[in-house]
Amino acid sequence: MLKINILTLFPEAFPGPLALSLAGKAMKSGIWNLETYNIRDYAHDKHQTVDDKPFGGGNGMVMRPDILGAAIDDVKSKNPGTRLIYMSPRGAVFNQAKAVELSKENNITIICGRFEGIDERVIEKYQIEEISLGDFILSGGEIAAMAVIDACLRLVNGVIVSRSALLEESFGGESFHSNLLEYPQYTRPADWGGMSVPDVLISGNHAEVAKWRLQKAQELTKARRPDLWGKYKK
Repeated sequence: MLKINILTLFPEAFPGPLALSLAGKAMKSGIWNLETYNIRDYAHDKHQTVDDKPFGGGNGMVMRPDILGAAIDDVKSKNPGTRLIYMSPRGAVFNQAKAVELSKENNITIICGRFEGIDERVIEKYQIEEISLGDFILSGGEIAAMAVIDACLRLVNGVIVSRSALLEESFGGESFHSNLLEYPQYTRPADWGGMSVPDVLISGNHAEVAKWRLQKAQELTKARRPDLWGKYKK
């Protein structure tokens, strides 16, 4: 079973959408489990203060190392060997390869920051891995954490029954699609608003269908993601 621990100021945000659809069913069946820790519970004062002004001046507030450190120590004591991750815009950009890597873990702890971030000493002391969703800023790490968790859960055995379905997706990693975007998808009705499904998809010729899908995946990748196209052509 995959155990995921969340350190956050907003535990009520979880499980959120992770309780729905395939992830929700997998949680109910015991394939994975989620536990939240409210960082404010480790504060020392009646106001449950967790942040303070940054040394050196500047805008915003920074999460205090003594408060967050106490929270991390508690999580680690209950989850020996847990992998610590901090959702941070300065971290390595999350991708499918990282999702595959994390899906093989047994215990992960994700720290959801707020304000201007967390005290650097916490990152150094606990050797926390920083992960980013991309070159943009969110109000906090909760939404980013959910995206990472969802991407990982899809790869955990038992969450998606048909493992072959994963191979046909963008960034599948185990077929020619590893550096190609996914081909266009169609379903019934075959004619909608005067727009028809490509004839090859209803031809019954599986070899031609596969050829068409590869061609379309190549065209989309070349047009939309030249970075991936360059990798694919090597």
